[in-house]
Amino acid sequence: MAEILPIKAWRYHENLREQIEDLTSPLFDVVSTKQREALYNNPLNSIHISVPLGDDPAMAAANCLVQWKKDGILVQDRIPGIYVYYQYFRLPGHEGESCRKGFVAQIKAYDWDENIVLRHESTIAKAVNDRVDLLEATKIQPSATHGLYEDPLFSLEAYMDKAIEDPIYDLEDYQGVREVMATIQDAKVISEFLKVINDKQIILADGHHRYEGAIAYRKSMREANPHHTGNESYNFHMMYFTNALSKNLKILPTHRVFMGFRMEEEELLERISEFFFVKKLNDVEEIEELILQKKWAFGLVIGEHAYKIRLYQEHIDEMPPSIPEVVKNLDLMVLHYFLIDRILGIPLEQQRFSDQIAYERNLGRCIFKTISGEASFAVITKDISMNQVLEVCKSGHTMPQKSTYFYPKTLSGLLFASVEESEFEFPYQIFQP
Repeated sequence: MAEILPIKAWRYHENLREQIEDLTSPLFDVVSTKQREALYNNPLNSIHISVPLGDDPAMAAANCLVQWKKDGILVQDRIPGIYVYYQYFRLPGHEGESCRKGFVAQIKAYDWDENIVLRHESTIAKAVNDRVDLLEATKIQPSATHGLYEDPLFSLEAYMDKAIEDPIYDLEDYQGVREVMATIQDAKVISEFLKVINDKQIILADGHHRYEGAIAYRKSMREANPHHTGNESYNFHMMYFTNALSKNLKILPTHRVFMGFRMEEEELLERISEFFFVKKLNDVEEIEELILQKKWAFGLVIGEHAYKIRLYQEHIDEMPPSIPEVVKNLDLMVLHYFLIDRILGIPLEQQRFSDQIAYERNLGRCIFKTISGEASFAVITKDISMNQVLEVCKSGHTMPQKSTYFYPKTLSGLLFASVEESEFEFPYQIFQP
């Protein structure tokens, strides 16, 4: 089902290998303002390609890329490879170190209706458009999206474990995560990766905006090419693959921050209490613990005040029949329908376009934004389980935007995958199983 290929990757020159920690950057949708300011000060940091500055950011990235290639800052591998990518991390409250194992390859940018790459959440329109503009201008992908496949035999792990013993990169990233990358260029081994993935569906864990951008780019290029075969460079997209059955897949919650709502605290609480039980908390730091074990429960932060809110059971059947059963009972669907649609007046179908809703993973930043007045209020959410993600994906339906935060995030700048035909060409048939 899923056709993948190794990548003729562009990478930072070997002379810059010891500096790689200072050349990588967070993904475009998680990099903070302070991080951006620091990273932009390094003229060779990958953020100049992934999140460019200027009146015409896409063109600025394209010009930067041309110069880096000319100066030998970036050099393309002559032989395609599968890039093994391990991330070693710890989570608060968990003993020991976890390791998320995966590999980076390129996959065809399948349309959603082909049912090969499955999505689980809606996107934000502006973010997709920005990714399309950047891809059209640069013809390069500075970061891999994250896809999941299901292999109960863990058939590829032995190959990956062997390869990671001889890494090309070993660094600590901005999250405090140890990032280790190695490459496999043996054609017989690569063919095993292609064979395992060939009969799989891929669940898109992270990178919905970048993947939708790749679909849009492929469609525009196909329409302009009367000799389209499906094997051209523009058909492919760089992705990081991990086994969905691994115990080291971690999903963290993404909270909702609301701006521009001109209503007093008492009015907001009165509106919310029509659908939700409301309890004031003594300490905002209690929120995450108090909502953890409760269905349809959320934290609410208004200024310096914190509340626990929980949907009254009798309201759940008020959801319209257009909302499918597989997502109807999910916490985030409850939040987006009852609080954002019914109470705040932003219809479900318009929420992905709204500039009054922001998404923030860090509880401390949510609290700061409400206390400082930058935000009207914030809603604190819980994580979603891997089983719920798989169930929604396989149903063909989607959850609200930013429903999941797979941790740790991958990095931009370790690899760059070109969709320029002259840089993509290779007799890939030698890798076919």
